[in-house]
Amino acid sequence: MKNLYLIAISLFLFLSDCFAQHPKYEFRGAWIATVDNIDWPSRGNYNSEGQKVEFIRLLDMLQSLGMNAVIMQIRPAADAFYPSPYEPWSEWLTGKQGRAPYPYYDPLQFMIEETHKRGMEFHAWCNPYRAEFLIGKSSISPTHITKVHPQWFLAYGGKRYFDPGNKEAQEHVVKVIRDIVNRYEVDAIHFDDYFYPYRIAGKEFPDDKTYALYANGLDKAAWRRSNVDSVIAKLSRAIKEEKPYCRFGISPFGVWRNKSLDSLGSDTKAGQTNYDDLYADILLWLKEGYIDYVVPQLYWEHGHKAAPYEVLVDWWSRNSYNKHCYIGLGVYKGESNARWRDKTIIPLQIEDSRKYANIQGQVYFSSRSFLSNPNGWSDSLKEHYYKYPALLPPMYWIDSIKPFPPVINYMNIDSNTAIQNIKVSITNVGSKKKVRKFALYAFPSLENTDVSTATPLFIIPCKSDSVIYTLTLPSLLRTINGKEVYVGFTTVDTNNMESELSMLQKVQWVEDKKRWDIIK
Repeated sequence: MKNLYLIAISLFLFLSDCFAQHPKYEFRGAWIATVDNIDWPSRGNYNSEGQKVEFIRLLDMLQSLGMNAVIMQIRPAADAFYPSPYEPWSEWLTGKQGRAPYPYYDPLQFMIEETHKRGMEFHAWCNPYRAEFLIGKSSISPTHITKVHPQWFLAYGGKRYFDPGNKEAQEHVVKVIRDIVNRYEVDAIHFDDYFYPYRIAGKEFPDDKTYALYANGLDKAAWRRSNVDSVIAKLSRAIKEEKPYCRFGISPFGVWRNKSLDSLGSDTKAGQTNYDDLYADILLWLKEGYIDYVVPQLYWEHGHKAAPYEVLVDWWSRNSYNKHCYIGLGVYKGESNARWRDKTIIPLQIEDSRKYANIQGQVYFSSRSFLSNPNGWSDSLKEHYYKYPALLPPMYWIDSIKPFPPVINYMNIDSNTAIQNIKVSITNVGSKKKVRKFALYAFPSLENTDVSTATPLFIIPCKSDSVIYTLTLPSLLRTINGKEVYVGFTTVDTNNMESELSMLQKVQWVEDKKRWDIIK
C-alpha cells in the first residue's frame, strides 16, 4: 500500500517503458506442500494457533513476493486437512491420522479466508491416487479407506495406491472432490503428476487382476490410459455441477511424450513420460475441455541434455489447446549443484515464458524454498519481475460477461496525518456476480484510459459480503509539484473478469502544502 503513489508517479513519468515487461494478466502462484510436512505445518507443530501463525507468515511472505495465488495441498494421501465425511484427518496436521486439531478449527476454511483476504486465489491441491505414503511407517486410522476397502488398493514401491482401474475407487475419489467444491469456496481443484506411479526398474505395477476383469479387448497401456481419462472426465463434470466457476487444473510431469515415439511429442529424451509411463494423456484432457489449465513441471535448466527448458516451454505453448498454461519452476533446486548455483536460471525462465502469448504465468515449487532467498530469486521477484501487481487471467470459456463497474460514493483525503490517507467508499451496484477484488488505476491524462492494456497500480481485495467497501490507501508524500493523476477503479469477479473503468477522479499534488488534493 505504501508504494501506491510512488507507482503512480512512475506511471506518469515512464508510462510506455515502465510496464512494457510487466503483464496486466499473469498467474503467479506457489505450491504449499503438506505431504511429509514439506512446507506447512512444520514438523511437530501440532498446535492449532501455532499452525495459523505459521500459515499467515508463509502467506504474507508469498504476497510480498508478488504472488497472486497459492496451490495448497489439502489431500496428500487419501486424508484431509479439513473435516471430511469420507477421509480421516491427516497425520501431517496433527501427528496421528484421524486425530482432530486441538484446539479445534477447520484449517481449510481458515486458509481460504486468509488467502482471499489478501486478494489471492486458493487452489485446493489433491493427490488423486496415493493412499499410504510409506507402508508400515505411515500413521493409518482404522477409518482410513485402505482399512475399509482394502480390495481397492495396490502396493507398489513401498507405497499404497488406489487401483485406477477399480470403478468403486474412482467413484470414491469423485465423491471426495465433489464434497470439497460443494462446501468450500475454493477457486480451483488442482491435481499433481501422480497418476499411475512412476515406474520402478524391474517392477511392474500389480494390476493384472483388474485388467483381466475390465480390459474389454484393450491392450494394457491403452486400458490404463482409459482409466485415468475416465476419472478426469468424471471429476471435471462433478466440479462444474457443483460450482461452474470453479476451475480444474493438472500439474503434470514436464514431458508429455518424446518425439522419438510420437511426431506430436517434444524433442526430448525423457526416461519416463506422462503418456507412456504415467498413463496420463494430458493433451486429450485439454482438447476435450476436461481441464481448464495445465502446469507442466519444467524443473530443468536451459540446455538440459534430456529435457531442455527452452524446448519444453515452446512445446507446451503450442499444445495448450486454448486453455491456460502456467509453467512450473523448480526454485527448490537453487544452489543444489553447480548448474543451479547460476543466479540467472529462474529469471531467464520467467523471461522465456513471457515470450509466449499462450503461456499465462508461473508456479513455483515449493513455498518454503523462498525463505532462504536462493540465488537472490526472492529479491528478483519482489524488486523486478513481480514488482507491479497483475490480475489473474480470466477464462472466457467459463464466463465472458463483465461485472458492473463500481460506484464511487465518495473519495476523501485526510490531510491531518503524517502519511495521507485516501478513503474511498465503493458500491457494487446491480451485478449479481460475486466480487473478488477491485483494481485501482491512475492515468496521466484523460486521452488514454483504456484498462484493457493498462497495468493496475494496486489490487484491493473484497473483505466483506457488504455492498459498501471503505478503503484506506496510504500514499507517499513525494512527487513533482503541480502534477495531476486521474484515479479510477474496476470490479473483478470470481472468474477474474474485469468491469469497465469507474468515473475517474482527478487528484493533484500541492508541493507547498505537501499534500494531495482532490480536484473538483
